Amino acid sequence: MSEQHSSPIKTPKQLITVVALAFVVPVLIIVLLVKYVVGEKSGGAGAEAMTAEAIAERLRPVGSVVLAQASGPRTLQTGEAVYTLACSACHAAGAAGAPKIGDAATWAPRIKQGYETLLKHAVEGFNGMPAKGGNADLDPIEVARAVVHIANASGAKFKEPDAVKTGEHSGQQVVAEACGNCHESGAGGAPRVGDWAAWKPRIEKGLNTLYESAITGHGGMPARGGMAKLTDAEIKRAIEYMFNASKQAAPAVSPAAVAATAPAPGKADAAAGKKLYDVSCMACHAAGVAGAPKLGDKAAWGTRAPAGIAALTASAINGKGAMPPKGGATAATDADIRAAVEYMLAQSK
Repeated sequence: MSEQHSSPIKTPKQLITVVALAFVVPVLIIVLLVKYVVGEKSGGAGAEAMTAEAIAERLRPVGSVVLAQASGPRTLQTGEAVYTLACSACHAAGAAGAPKIGDAATWAPRIKQGYETLLKHAVEGFNGMPAKGGNADLDPIEVARAVVHIANASGAKFKEPDAVKTGEHSGQQVVAEACGNCHESGAGGAPRVGDWAAWKPRIEKGLNTLYESAITGHGGMPARGGMAKLTDAEIKRAIEYMFNASKQAAPAVSPAAVAATAPAPGKADAAAGKKLYDVSCMACHAAGVAGAPKLGDKAAWGTRAPAGIAALTASAINGKGAMPPKGGATAATDADIRAAVEYMLAQSK
């Protein structure tokens, strides 16, 4: 008996299909093997959305904080803004013994201490209050503005410090970057910051003289402290900062010393008093600059008058707070100073 074998390919179409698959199938197998070896896996639709990068992007905050370089220009905040951000936590409600803003009775004895004292306490810290209200990034000018804002809202009449233009330095910054090289150590004969004995004879020459010497150079000090880019306003702020820092370190004057310094009683020349006021005193006392009692302000002068003409004259001669000795009028006699004091008292009764 014979066996007959039949082929599964019976038509030309089937033959063509088999031949095509013989080429395509091996190619597909090779491709899949290559993908498997290199670890590449195909994902379904939307798989890209589940990658680590995509998830991180979706979780990224809408906004971000960028810190500018410390040396770059910054816009200084207003006194009200600084109060709201740093001071209101205590001064709005009087927490932790802080004098409440607007409470004139509580602020009155503090305001009598003067603007410079209040500013010093705010910058350096005082009792339970941390330095700069706990915000070390505040510029001294911003702290000064906050002090004026709070004090004036509570009965004071302080003048807000001159604004530092964007990109300019405060007095403290100029001292740190230029003047401090000599004035912190006293190198080259420079009066050291805080050494009132060294500063006093210089201050008696007048602040304008100090400004000019610092701008043009004097002795071993180069013009503008060696930083030509500093503006006149920046130089002046540095001088005022060093003067105030040194004035704060001045020893207290005893009542006996005050009495010894005061000129002998006598009839003052009213005309000479008015003339000296117009030339030297008006700059601060006409507008109440830096805590100076304003001419004609009965309340401000009323708290000072009880000290007596001798004590007031001695303060004017020796300097007090931000006021330089003799108000900067170093050529004026003690009698002239007394006459000016009496003139201002008479105009403020």
